[in-house]
This record gives sequence, C-alpha cells and structure tokens, in this order.
Amino acid sequence: MGFTRRGLIATAAAITLSAGLISGHAAEAAYPERPITMIVPFAAGGPTDIIARIVAEDMSKTLGQQIVIENVTGAGGTTGSTRAAQAAPDGYTLVMGHMGTHGAAPALYPNLKYDPAKDFEPIGLAAGTPIVIVARKDFPPKDLKEFVAYLKANADKLNQAHAGVGSVSHSTCTLLTSQLGIKPTLVPYNGTGPALNDLVGGQVDFMCDQIVNLVPQIEAGTIKAYAIAIPERSPSLPDVPTTKEAGLPDYQVSAWNAIFAPKGTPADVVAQLNAALVKALDDPNTRKRILDLGGVIADKPGRSPEALHELVVSEIARWTPVLKGANGK
Repeated sequence: MGFTRRGLIATAAAITLSAGLISGHAAEAAYPERPITMIVPFAAGGPTDIIARIVAEDMSKTLGQQIVIENVTGAGGTTGSTRAAQAAPDGYTLVMGHMGTHGAAPALYPNLKYDPAKDFEPIGLAAGTPIVIVARKDFPPKDLKEFVAYLKANADKLNQAHAGVGSVSHSTCTLLTSQLGIKPTLVPYNGTGPALNDLVGGQVDFMCDQIVNLVPQIEAGTIKAYAIAIPERSPSLPDVPTTKEAGLPDYQVSAWNAIFAPKGTPADVVAQLNAALVKALDDPNTRKRILDLGGVIADKPGRSPEALHELVVSEIARWTPVLKGANGK
C-alpha cells in the first residue's frame, strides 16, 4: 500500500489533533490532582469547623484527594471569607461560609471586601444548625410566653450575652430583640465559649445560640432552654418546644453552613464538588454525625448551587434591615 506525502501529512495532523483532544479531556478529568484547601473562617472546634470536617472527610474519599481544613479567624468570619474570595478560581480553595459571613456581614461591615452574592460560586448547603433561646438556670420565666413578657417588662435591667459583633449569637438575638421591640444591655465576649460559661455562672441573663453548642448544658440543667427556632422539634432536644409551639412563630432562624468557591471556578469543577457534597450528605454515617449534633440536612433540591445562591440573596435581604442599627453593640 502506498502513501502520498499529502496523505501522510493529513494523517499526522489527524493523529496530533486526536492526541490533543485526548490530552485535553484527560486534563479536564484529572481534577482534583492535588489536595484541596477548605477555609473555615472561625476557630477550630466551633460549629462551622465541626460541620466542615465531617463533610470534608467523606468528600475527600469521593474526590480522591484530601480536603485540608484551614482555620482563618477574624472579623466575624469575614477575614477568611475574603481570602477565599480572592483565591485563584481553580477549585483548590473553598470556604465553609455561613449565615454570618454570607448573610449578615454586608449589614455589619460597611467596608466588606467581598459581595457574598456575586464574588463566589455556590457549591451547596452542608447543614443547618438551629438556634435555641437559652437563659441562666434560675431565670424567673418558666416558658417562652413568660420569657417574652419578662423581657418586655425588664429589658433595661437585663444582660444579653453574645460572641462578638457579627457572630451567630449576636445576629440571631438581635433579630429576636428587634421582633420584641426591646433593647437589653449587650455583653460581648471573645467567642461563644466564654459567653456560655458566664451564662452557666449566672453573670448574664440570656442568649441565643446554635444547638451544637448547647445540648450538653441543656441536658445537664446548667442553663434553661425556652424554645428552638425551627418548625419541628429537634431529636437532639425533644423536650424543648419550637418557637411556633411556644408562641413566637415569626422567630425562625438557623445558622446554615455552606460551601463556596471563588467566582469564576469552572462549572464542571463546581458540579463535581456539589456531587461529592450531595454524596456525603447521603452517607448514613455522615448524616448520623450531623444529626446527632442537632444539625439539619436539606433535601436534595435544597443542596444545589442554585438553591444556595437563592438562600444567600434572601438572607442578605433578611438581615440587612435587622442589623443596620446594631452599631457594633
């Protein structure tokens, strides 16, 4: 069989093109080729850090590369979130944001260096951590209705603890007191731990915080729980009524945690990360670990990037009018 020079050139070109296409497809399929960093913009051991480590462990198995947690604290979680927003959009830097960093932050930080709705690619919702209204164990009201009446009658004499401006405990109790039309004295702490310690010790009167932080103290009777701010009771605290049951149906709030990537991260990478997250949240062991903490896992439609984007937009709209007047108190 003979070959013409033109035929050889055409064959060589075809082989080169095919090799290029194969190489390109291989490169696309190779993600991730190295470990992925997931920034947690809060201290190790907190609710967001715990949720991040649980889902990252299972996602790492699916992706075939380790997801390494990096705790970057400061400014109510906005320091770590800023770093993530400014990272290369290659799928190797993620952030576990939450209600504060991607909902409340724009109202609290006028010089915020990122736009939660525009500067990230949403990956998916990891878990919600419902808010519980708690008080010192000897606080006089016996139920939520009495609690509300007592706050309204004695607001100027009461102290509300929180873990710093922009924290979940600050934002969610600001929502509560704004709905009640009261302004108690706010007592800031450097984290939930010190605030909770003083609540247990009776140095402050009440606070609002994530269920993940509170279950052991509530079960031990060292603090008093009035209600949980979700539609249905939590299996972790079955004896604590919901705000709807207890007479405050408009107070519904959960400190959701979700994964984001920098804006411009390729769509196929976003899809791969979302699939790994969804698979993790369907894993029986992962689900149990989150649910045992009192966390809430969204249904599959609620875990999509589109659903997360809608959540961020709605949360910014929700928190901005509530927090604009906080003035750092």
